[in-house]
Amino acid sequence: MAHKIEVFTSPTCPHCPGAVKVVEEAKAKLGDEIEVQILSIVDPANRDLAIDYGVHAVPAIAINNSLAFIGAPTLEELLERLE
Repeated sequence: MAHKIEVFTSPTCPHCPGAVKVVEEAKAKLGDEIEVQILSIVDPANRDLAIDYGVHAVPAIAINNSLAFIGAPTLEELLERLE
């Protein structure tokens, strides 16, 4: 079963591209072991989902429907959480 990773972003966030990059690096390394969604909180549905997860700042990363990181983790931190 693949891990589901959701990255909550905002177009004005200077740190969001770094979080997206780390998740993309993990996807390149793990392939089909992870499913990635990049979700802009500008979209009301994504904002509601972020609120459900308890996200108060972006970037934020949820793994398997649970908030895992606020801010951009390192690739190593993300891979450890996925083990």
